[in-house]
Amino acid sequence: MAIWSNKFHEEMSQDAYNFNQSIQVDYRLLDADLRGSKAHAAMLGKQGILPLEETDRLVNELEQMRQDYANGSLQIDFTSEDVHSFIEAELTERLGTIGKKVHTGRSRNDQVATAMRIYVLDELSDFIHQTKTAIQAIINKAEAHLDTIMPGYTHLQRAQPITYAHYLMAYAQMHVRDLGRFEDLYDRVAADMPLGAGALATSSYPIDPFYTTSQLEGFTSPFVNSIDAVSNNDYAIEFLSALSIMSMHMSRYAEETIMWSSQEFRFIRLTDAFSTGSSIMPQKKNADIHELMRGKTGRVYGDLMAVLTIMKGIPLAYDKDMQEIKEQLFDGIDHVKAMLSLLPGMLEATIVDADRMYAACGSGFLNATDCADYLTNKGMAFRDAYKISGNLVAYCTEKNQALEDLTLEEYQGFSDLFEADIYEAIDLKNCVYRRNVAGGPAPEAVQAAIERVRANIA
Repeated sequence: MAIWSNKFHEEMSQDAYNFNQSIQVDYRLLDADLRGSKAHAAMLGKQGILPLEETDRLVNELEQMRQDYANGSLQIDFTSEDVHSFIEAELTERLGTIGKKVHTGRSRNDQVATAMRIYVLDELSDFIHQTKTAIQAIINKAEAHLDTIMPGYTHLQRAQPITYAHYLMAYAQMHVRDLGRFEDLYDRVAADMPLGAGALATSSYPIDPFYTTSQLEGFTSPFVNSIDAVSNNDYAIEFLSALSIMSMHMSRYAEETIMWSSQEFRFIRLTDAFSTGSSIMPQKKNADIHELMRGKTGRVYGDLMAVLTIMKGIPLAYDKDMQEIKEQLFDGIDHVKAMLSLLPGMLEATIVDADRMYAACGSGFLNATDCADYLTNKGMAFRDAYKISGNLVAYCTEKNQALEDLTLEEYQGFSDLFEADIYEAIDLKNCVYRRNVAGGPAPEAVQAAIERVRANIA
């Protein structure tokens, strides 16, 4: 029997019950709900709403249920309507009438909202930790390649020489922003403990949401408005938005890894730990794990769009549509967490071909900008220097040569400002090392960036 059935509302049909059932999805809220129920029971005793003897028994048994679930002795009844009704039924079976009193002064609405917030705080803590681990893995890889010169790209065209470390640290910085989003969201969720909001209008009992908040680790303050407390799913949208952005970052890295490991680039190769073979072509080594990361990103976007669509026209306060949000949020959390946990191993399994990266910088005139800068340093206006540098590139293209191959006489045919030091100015390593400015690709600048990122994740 559903916990809300009575003479006014009789049992629904079995098909309707099955359609309404959510325990297959929300069972993972069991521990979070037990913690919320413990805090609520403690508040009922502290406020004198229930006798202390009864609330002590409730608190102790709820904690025992947590331990039983952790050690596997508490088995969830998946015929229950949801995990919350299962907990109340189990508590009643253990304590009799006292178990039924746990719901005094609260509604299913604020009960579920609280369990969800507790669960989200736990998950955000995990993501904060895992994101820091992933950033550290990127730092470790970058520090091993401070001097590994590679082409930098814009529009997927070779543009200027950079280092592999500088390239990697771009992704580290993306994940620093991901980390900030998780930390910001944690603070917002922590400041909005909803237990006590009731169905939408609190309770006629003398409840104390501030005391309840003090009994729940992680929360800093209770709800401000009871209607908002039970209808707010901004945190789920924010979480899925942050997860979507993070998955986009990992998808971009995966895409470039797929390209860099292809025969067309061969900048890197992947160990067998993160690649697969072909069922028909024995020579193939496919970056399937990276491709899955790229593909699952679309799935996470779908989770976000589903929740936005669910929420866009719901009137205040609670509506059953919101039950569907759990599945989308859990799905996004599960898949991004799996992707994030793979990232350190993926980096370790990436073997860099530094010689091939450096050789690739020899074509495509990656030092053309430095050639123009050379002339501006001699006093020429940049637009004029830009034009001359472009003319030199055209000249080299006709002769199938690089800028380094031209004689000084050929250079001076374009401008008498060119002197013998032009060759030092366009040397690929010098092109990188001269960019020793904050945020630049020079080894010293990248090391300084690494230290800044380290400070952010300390």
